[in-house]
Amino acid sequence: MNHEAQNPASALVLFSGGQDSATCLAWALERYARVETIGFAYGQLHAVEMTARQRVRSAMAVVKPEWAERLSEDHVVDLAGYGAVAESALTADRAIEITESGLPTTFVPGRNLVFLTVASALAWRRGIATLVGGMCETDYSGYPDCRRDTIDAQERALQLGLDTPMEIETPLMLLSKAETWALADQLGGEALVQMIREETHTCYRGDREHRHDWGYGCGTCPACDLRARGWQEWRGQGA
Repeated sequence: MNHEAQNPASALVLFSGGQDSATCLAWALERYARVETIGFAYGQLHAVEMTARQRVRSAMAVVKPEWAERLSEDHVVDLAGYGAVAESALTADRAIEITESGLPTTFVPGRNLVFLTVASALAWRRGIATLVGGMCETDYSGYPDCRRDTIDAQERALQLGLDTPMEIETPLMLLSKAETWALADQLGGEALVQMIREETHTCYRGDREHRHDWGYGCGTCPACDLRARGWQEWRGQGA
């Protein structure tokens, strides 16, 4: 396919099937006439997220009728080679802990930079000028590629490298997990909140057996802990 004229009314969402990316997808569906999604198979042990993606996409189209009309193609990119090079506790059998560098073993070096670069190539080909990602520096787990400074630098690099406007929207960047739950409620009400609880996947260990108030997961990994604390804080505020 040749490069299409860019359409400012379209967006490409980096979509893993987790709470954050599902909220970002809803955010994009409220704002853009056409929304495509992209997912990455990079050898993650919690590959259950790849099946969660399709459940969430299907359920998202039911939350609001207009969202079904705006939700467009899904793309999945095989990045297993990169995952093998950037080995972490998410791609290999390693304990989840803090390393001597101060970063957790779940840190996949350069992951967001790689994802955004690949997504920008697809966006360029599809005529899309906006990428949407769930990066967040308020609740981030020590990941340097989740900071807005990093995203700003990547955005500029993509604009220069593609010689075209390319915007990276990060609607969750300054939100706590409680505020992310609140945003989902604002965007899609109880229907979206319940869908996120039942269908999205965040747990690092890929646990879909144990169900909690906030959804499925092992309940002990950092991702589950963050999601649970956010849920409890939001519900505790009278939501």
